Amino acid sequence: MTPNNFTTVRDLLRYAVTRFNTANLFFGHGSNNAFDEAAYLILHTLKLPLDKLEPFLDAHLLPNETTQVLQVIERRTSERVPAAYLTNEAWLGDYRFYVDERVIVPRSFIAELIPEQFSPWVEDAESVTSILELCTGSGCLPIMLADAFPNAQVDAVDISADALEVARRNVADYALEDRISLIQSDLYDSVPKKKYDLIVTNPPYVNAGSMSKLPEEYRREPQIALAGGDDGMDLVRKIVAGAAERLTQNGVLIVEIGNERAFAEAAFPELELTWVSTSAGDDMVFLLTADQLKKQ
Repeated sequence: MTPNNFTTVRDLLRYAVTRFNTANLFFGHGSNNAFDEAAYLILHTLKLPLDKLEPFLDAHLLPNETTQVLQVIERRTSERVPAAYLTNEAWLGDYRFYVDERVIVPRSFIAELIPEQFSPWVEDAESVTSILELCTGSGCLPIMLADAFPNAQVDAVDISADALEVARRNVADYALEDRISLIQSDLYDSVPKKKYDLIVTNPPYVNAGSMSKLPEEYRREPQIALAGGDDGMDLVRKIVAGAAERLTQNGVLIVEIGNERAFAEAAFPELELTWVSTSAGDDMVFLLTADQLKKQ
């Protein structure tokens, strides 16, 4: 295809949707269908408002603009690069984050719970003064946590120095350097010896069987941020085991485990996990109190 074959945004949109569907692309990094992903990539590439497709559908494009869009469509299709890596941005709710191949593309059901300040399990958001966020990746969750809990200092931890570089950029973009500390650590190993009101984590939890079947788009992400061992619970076990001595008396641990509820319940048969409702149901996020953890 050459730029001369396309005149308008509508032409490119139709072409992109056909290419994406013909190639059987996987959509799980912000969009869940070919049309929405095509519209997003086209609008972003043309530096148009992401929420205003209709006014520009029949806008005539310059040849160099068409070429730029076609290059993005080609990379998304032939290389199966996640859209977020092509645009260097990802969204969680109203929050925009810089991303690149050093981090997984932000996606978290915990992000749905943060604006509600984990109510009713956290009774007084203003009394939360210390939060530990493990496996931070791009730093998206600690940024949202700092906004939701205005009196809290947040320690954000990741084992990857590369991921922390991305997180540092996002923390700076939101001017939260004075409230978020980025720590390179293998979970709790290098974390300050202090107590936290909240420990929040979206760790690697994909089990070995699922890892072997991941779509190509997910294989483009850092595998260390996805793989959770045979049953997906390798890091989750360590997080749960170390949480009791890190939580304040009324502290709460919140863990995202995706589609691994059966494995999580098998890993912690002695604990009564509280499953928190999200848009995907009651299987994605569990909660444990400090009291529960200290009794195990």
